Amino acid sequence: MKHWISAARPRTLPLALSSIFMGSFLAAGAHAFSWTTFTLAVLTTIFLQVLSNFANDYGDTVSGVDTVERTVATRAVQTGAITREQMTRAMIIMSVLSFITGSLLIYEGLKDTSTQAILTFFGLGILAIIASITYTVGKRPYGYMGLGDISVLIFFGWVGVLGTYYLFAHEFDWLNVLPATSCGLFAVGVLNINNIRDIESDTKTGKNSIPVRLGKAKAVIYHWFLLGTGFLCTVIYTVIVTMKESSEFNINLSYKNPDLHLNVGTGDQNFNLIWLNWLFIVTLPLLIRICKGVARGKTPAQIDPFLKVMALTTLLFVITFGIGRLF
Repeated sequence: MKHWISAARPRTLPLALSSIFMGSFLAAGAHAFSWTTFTLAVLTTIFLQVLSNFANDYGDTVSGVDTVERTVATRAVQTGAITREQMTRAMIIMSVLSFITGSLLIYEGLKDTSTQAILTFFGLGILAIIASITYTVGKRPYGYMGLGDISVLIFFGWVGVLGTYYLFAHEFDWLNVLPATSCGLFAVGVLNINNIRDIESDTKTGKNSIPVRLGKAKAVIYHWFLLGTGFLCTVIYTVIVTMKESSEFNINLSYKNPDLHLNVGTGDQNFNLIWLNWLFIVTLPLLIRICKGVARGKTPAQIDPFLKVMALTTLLFVITFGIGRLF
């Protein structure tokens, strides 16, 4: 059992769930939340992430990317703890579970919407299953061509956040693209740490990840760009939302108290609203620490711990952001 738990890579789950949490927080802030939809979304995401991890374990071994030289984050199929046949069956089971819970999620979230919306989400669900597998499995795995970053941005960012929000609210808000992009870029940051860690082994085996193409020094600069841009997107979103909410607070207060000047809204209530919106800033020192740590890391063993730290920091970022949307 411990080999299966290791192959499922539980430390990746906080990152996978971050986009679901972000979309759910945005929906709750818009007064459009359902526990049933949320639960099904969480289950579907967990199954998809485990499927992806199983496929990565299988694919990297079959393709020869993971060899006996790998000493950090070893794979179950690579070491022989799980056979290829067993992992293939596990991938099929995870695919079926993902499809079942995903179908239930679509029914629950979109049963009162149009057929077009339902078919669109079914299509996205099938694509998510295919993308989870073909990242490292198949004749031309897109992960080996340096296309993993854009796939992660799309599915862990835009599809994950905006899709979750739509399942609750049945509408698309362009402003939500900003926090969705933050989630996506932070997820790409996790992948980038993984690829920087494996840069030497990937170079030897022909896996052309972004760090292999750029080299370690430029990959670190790229990492600063990912986290910096991701953080900036939410800053821009928060500035826009805070200005909008402050304006609405002043207008409502003026309507209830015609004799008061509009700037009364800068009082205690409005101040509480503003600082909660900016609570996510507490994660900035952690993001900076991660970038510096990845830059200083010389060996895979020194870089590997930052994978877990980055995933948990992303989840903390989403939770602190979400608190601002709820209160």
